[in-house]
Amino acid sequence: MSTTAEREPGREREIDGRAVGNSFAGDVWVTLKRWLRKNLRNPFVVLEALLTPLIFLVLFTEVFGQITGDALRDALGTDVSYVIYLTPAIVILSAMEAAGNSGIGLVDDMESGMLEKVLVSPTHRGAIFLGKALADVLRIVVQTGMILALGYAVLWIDTGGSVGTYVETGLPGLVGIFAIAVVFSLWFAAFSNIAALVTRDHESTVIWANLLQYPMLFLSSAFLPIEVLPEWMQVLATYNPVTYGVDAVRALMLGRDVLTVIDVTAFSGVWNTVVPAVAALGALGLALCGIATVLLYRTSSSRVD
Repeated sequence: MSTTAEREPGREREIDGRAVGNSFAGDVWVTLKRWLRKNLRNPFVVLEALLTPLIFLVLFTEVFGQITGDALRDALGTDVSYVIYLTPAIVILSAMEAAGNSGIGLVDDMESGMLEKVLVSPTHRGAIFLGKALADVLRIVVQTGMILALGYAVLWIDTGGSVGTYVETGLPGLVGIFAIAVVFSLWFAAFSNIAALVTRDHESTVIWANLLQYPMLFLSSAFLPIEVLPEWMQVLATYNPVTYGVDAVRALMLGRDVLTVIDVTAFSGVWNTVVPAVAALGALGLALCGIATVLLYRTSSSRVD
């Protein structure tokens, strides 16, 4: 005879004498907490999150800031501080760093045997992926806030610029910058997790992520206007997700349409950049997240069998 017993709502339950685990939300929460603790207990993760944006923002401002005035004036039609022009690139770079570490964390779990322990538990398979993704999103939100604050500090020291000139679109634009950083990170986090699930090797996952990360940054509008790049680089920039992520954040900071790789006039002002950028990044993210989820289910099935 079939028997069903529940100990407490949201806690471990038994059906026909078989443990079936927490609710889906409970499994997501447990997975989220585990990944947050893992990140916070790793001093190198915290150090990287603090130092990488600072180093890139200061170095690139000093190297390119003195020679890009004419290029920015020609591209944007007005004088713009290179700190404001560069900050969106650092936001996207930081999102890529955090998203790339997502796959590295997964392969660490696979090599340590932690993933097998999770898979033989009654944890919902979708909660494993969602809880981990939420931990990555929280990390990217915190890092984005740190970079925006750091960028304004550098701008204030350099020119004494006000917050209003730093983010022309105000508080709604500031919220939009966080949203775009999260949307952008989805595709690269999914890519790094695919690399982890395919290679199941720490070094190979790092190589996959690094092979894309820095070439894509330089083959985009991250550091210089598209118009000053060689023609072949302009062609590649058109199909580069980094271009859309950087330009969307930059449009919200400058309060104007800055997307030049495609001509969109269906909306108005800043939306001519933000809408197509979010659409392109969202579609790419959904496609790669779907592939990563399928691979995770296959891995879980093979490990459990």
